[in-house]
Amino acid sequence: MVEQFQSLNNLLGEYRQGLIDRKELEGRIFSYIRKHSRRFSLARWKEDAYDDFISWFYPRMSRAIDRYRDRGSNFDAYMIAMIRLSAKEYGIRKKEHRIIEKTWWDTKAKEAEVCEPAEPDYFEEKPDLPKVPNPRQVLILLLKSYHYLSESHVARLAPAVGLTKEKLVSMIDELRTLRLQRDEAVRALRERTHMQFYRCLAFEKRMLQAPAHSAHRLKMTKCLETAQKRLASMRRRLASMRIEASNEQIAQVLGVKKGTVDSNLHAVKQKNQIETR
Repeated sequence: MVEQFQSLNNLLGEYRQGLIDRKELEGRIFSYIRKHSRRFSLARWKEDAYDDFISWFYPRMSRAIDRYRDRGSNFDAYMIAMIRLSAKEYGIRKKEHRIIEKTWWDTKAKEAEVCEPAEPDYFEEKPDLPKVPNPRQVLILLLKSYHYLSESHVARLAPAVGLTKEKLVSMIDELRTLRLQRDEAVRALRERTHMQFYRCLAFEKRMLQAPAHSAHRLKMTKCLETAQKRLASMRRRLASMRIEASNEQIAQVLGVKKGTVDSNLHAVKQKNQIETR
């Protein structure tokens, strides 16, 4: 089928005369582009890479056919120019994608080296803590920092405040229900902040890879500055978001007035200040 015409002009002529429909026109142009990579100065590309490119180019090819007008250049020259320009853009996009991917994995590898322990931790079974002299104050402090309590901590701490493990777990679960929407907002913002940090790294790498004083380097510099400002803003917002339970929420769980929680925490603070002097 492809050998029946010498250029893309013949195909467009057949389409305009009604000899072939739009679907066949696009299919035969696609086949022609795939077979004659040398015409578009793309013969150096590997077969798989070239197939990926023309698959990416196909939607543009359809739009290019609609935009073509007979104004000085024939359809054959028009499509050759479109393919060459698109191939250049495709190459730049693939290169930047590789830069972003490498930056991501390099950073992940460094994080793993820092965060991953050299040896596994082995936790021994520890006895329950003795009962404290001020169980209500300690209970309020525990509920205040519920976000950091594990199941093993709860099991050991419950007898110290005069509660069963089940009762303390029930209080913490109720508090988590009250805090669910806020905790989800904190988690989502923390995740977006983390992703923004990676975006900054990617913009910086892409900027350094671009030629000096080029338009692309200038664009990446501006993108990096904007991304860094956004990252700083997100970090400030995250720092201002409270991850501990409010006094009012703790009072609701305990079934007491908020003033009771306030006074107990104030007493703990005063005692701590006296002991640290």
